[in-house]
Amino acid sequence: MPFMSDSTPSRYDRTVFYVSDGTGVTAETFGQSLLTQFDRLELRQVRLPFVDSVEKAHQAVERINRQALLDRHRPVVFSTLVDARVNDVVRLANCRFLDLFATFVEPLESEFGVKSTHTVGRSHAATNSEAYQRRIAAINYSLAHDDGQLHTDLEHAEVILVGVSRSGKTPTSLYLAMQHGIRAANYPLVPEDFERRRLPQVLYRFKPKLFGLSIAPERLAEIRNERRPGSRYASFENCRYEVAEAEAMMRREGIRWLSSTTKSIEEIAATVLQALDR
Repeated sequence: MPFMSDSTPSRYDRTVFYVSDGTGVTAETFGQSLLTQFDRLELRQVRLPFVDSVEKAHQAVERINRQALLDRHRPVVFSTLVDARVNDVVRLANCRFLDLFATFVEPLESEFGVKSTHTVGRSHAATNSEAYQRRIAAINYSLAHDDGQLHTDLEHAEVILVGVSRSGKTPTSLYLAMQHGIRAANYPLVPEDFERRRLPQVLYRFKPKLFGLSIAPERLAEIRNERRPGSRYASFENCRYEVAEAEAMMRREGIRWLSSTTKSIEEIAATVLQALDR
């Protein structure tokens, strides 16, 4: 679902706002998970981050109310606002207000028998935590080991993705690093490998860490034509050849693999994590 400004001509059924005193990532992630159940609707999505004062809350209300007039439907608002004063102001907007923290934090307070901290920005503030530092280190590692550009230090990789060029290795590596703190390297399979009928030699030492990505030749040709239109690299015949050879090699070498053609990055990453038993 695309992010659009509130001045976009109305080809949308409704507008959804994600309002937060922090980055808005939590509200957006949770809200989008729910909205996938309504895939027939065209939804304009707007994130309003850092609404951390009463003044900013009133500005958010003006924005939401303006959109309600333009749409002739009240917007839906997903809120992760912690400050009760700010939350109460935004709640007055002409909208369907969904308070994610109240929905889940209050029942948990009752269950645990203790009050939550109600700390603003808590979910993104732990920059010195072990998990945060692990994600930063994993991102740096994945960037350094993208597309086989660095052969050293592969013993520290937790997974090495292999596959033909443009099969989804780089975005999956970075997603694993950013979301899960996984040190993921990726390595392209190229025509020279298919001629030798062998993986790049450096990978044999780390074979248990290998996980393959493939893709339908038709989709691969589309993606490559966006990058190098009309080239042999992007031709359907070449894409079909490379995909067939790569899949044959992965079967021959006993490498676990999946097709990324119809899968999201999240689905691919979840499958990789399952294979890693994480």
